[in-house]
Amino acid sequence: MVRAADRAGRPARTSVWLESRAPRGGGARGGQPAPLDRERITGAAVRLLDAEGLAGFSMRRLAAGLNVTAMSVYWYVDTKDDLLELALDAVHGELELPDPDSGEDWRDQLRAIATGYRALLVRHPWASSLAGRFLNIGPRSVAFSRTVQRVIRRTGLPAHRLTGAISAVFQFVYGFGTIEGHFTLRSAEAGMSPDAYFQQALSTLREAPGLDDVLEESKEIMRARGGSTVEEMYERDFHFALDVLVAGIETMAAREAGAGPVPVPEAGER
Repeated sequence: MVRAADRAGRPARTSVWLESRAPRGGGARGGQPAPLDRERITGAAVRLLDAEGLAGFSMRRLAAGLNVTAMSVYWYVDTKDDLLELALDAVHGELELPDPDSGEDWRDQLRAIATGYRALLVRHPWASSLAGRFLNIGPRSVAFSRTVQRVIRRTGLPAHRLTGAISAVFQFVYGFGTIEGHFTLRSAEAGMSPDAYFQQALSTLREAPGLDDVLEESKEIMRARGGSTVEEMYERDFHFALDVLVAGIETMAAREAGAGPVPVPEAGER
């Protein structure tokens, strides 16, 4: 067992990207297999996380999937946290980032980034649990953050309002994508489609005492929203909420500029 005094004497972990040495890898060394490198290990880690989640992830299981020993993996990464940080940055590379200098409308670019980030969180439900755990200073994560900042700068908001606008949009996307991703994962774990799982959940709620009034109000709202599948309901809610946020940014930018409120276009008028 590690004593508290021993832990206190260790330097606090910062980030795998702040290592003083170059990433290990390349040819065979010390009896390690030549085909193994950080990129291959990171790709295998992402696949294992997608299949088993954080709870089922271990260096031993990862090594077994690579057909190597756990000690072989530790030649390329010092700790499990280092590997999780590498995996988180790797999935950020899946995002298709727009060019803020292309002349495309900032609203369309912001919607595209937000939609892509939501999809990433749904594809990789484990990623949301790691997002606040690390510094997120890997090259792909930084490219994502920098693109978001450059797009938000084009909204017309003054500099002291930019972080608030970024938080409004991307904390919403983070929450929405996390819940959607966990629902999709829970459905799969139950061996059901999202639609079947949703109907089962509604049936269970109907049996709960004291929820009749709440369920009746919810059904009225859901009928008005429309959508015959869970996917359609998620799509409608997400894009309308995103439109609300974009309209809010437009209104606040106009207010900060002293022009007063601006008309909010209907979704079909974008």
